[in-house]
Amino acid sequence: MRMNTKSAFALASVLTLTLAACAGDEEDLDANGDEDEETTDTDDTDTNGDDNGDAEAAGEITSVDSITIGLVPATESATEAEEENADALAEELSEALGGFPVDIFFADSYLGVISGMQTGDVQLVMSGPVGMIQAEDEADGTPILQSIRYGSDNYVTQWFTNDPDTYCLDDVVQDEEGYSFCNGIYDEESGEFAEYGPMGEDALELIEDGTSVAYVEEGSASGFYFPQTQLNDLGVEVDAQFAGGHDQAVTAVYNGDFPIGTSFDDARQNIEDENPDVGEELVVFAWAGPIPNDGIVASNQFDDEELQVLTDAWLSFAESGDLDEGDPLYDVYEINGLAPADEEALDVARQVYLDFGDE
Repeated sequence: MRMNTKSAFALASVLTLTLAACAGDEEDLDANGDEDEETTDTDDTDTNGDDNGDAEAAGEITSVDSITIGLVPATESATEAEEENADALAEELSEALGGFPVDIFFADSYLGVISGMQTGDVQLVMSGPVGMIQAEDEADGTPILQSIRYGSDNYVTQWFTNDPDTYCLDDVVQDEEGYSFCNGIYDEESGEFAEYGPMGEDALELIEDGTSVAYVEEGSASGFYFPQTQLNDLGVEVDAQFAGGHDQAVTAVYNGDFPIGTSFDDARQNIEDENPDVGEELVVFAWAGPIPNDGIVASNQFDDEELQVLTDAWLSFAESGDLDEGDPLYDVYEINGLAPADEEALDVARQVYLDFGDE
């Protein structure tokens, strides 16, 4: 099964945070009923009572009064459905934190991730792997979790083209869903895809210097950092053009504005409703990666104990790895589950990020 991962997340703007922790605590205490003051005081010190579990969980985070999660929509601006899904995710995390207030803010730029975390207005950022490294390096953030999709914690860049005669060194084949591939990425006889990793690099070397490429966005791991690193290693120089999103990059090549483009695997699905033949017309001819999945970075406002509280809260509803439609985390970014951040895996993204910084 092809992965369908949206690894483009970010946040920008100075936010006004809601101070609501005290109100949440009062609601929890009210749930104890009309008991006298002495009984209420006793309940407050009872660490084993179910009635006070939510209040205790909320009290474990004291460094901030509320948490704001930064997201970027899959398209140029958040749709009503995306906002509703994000609100449901905020509510789910809030419940896991015992009623601690959680807000959502949508933005449209990777650059805002750093500024939001640096100013202390953003506490959690859902970002692609390079954005995670940037938040760690430039805003002293801490990666705490990584996404799981289809049982995997990594994915690939796909290079696609509307000119298979130039970039396909063997026959174009189609998978069972009618999507086109070449250069060994998909085996038509076995019905299996290649193992995630660099593919089709002989074809990438055929790209003439100065060819315009529809990249996604300057901060995108799969849409720019990893494929551009691949070209740098091959000594291929292209005219980088940024479409602004994975869907837009696919659309630009589909419309013939560019001969080749990049995206996550498989962003062709995202425009299939409007363009039913996109899977056939655009041929995936190369891969870059593997790339560690996107994840969640926490700000330096939290101490180590609070980071663990946050990690445990997310995992309480996402550790199973079997989330599907109807689960807020899946509905927001098609995430099947979460796992603790793998620093060794993130080192791959870290090295790509540092290499760009040296240029």
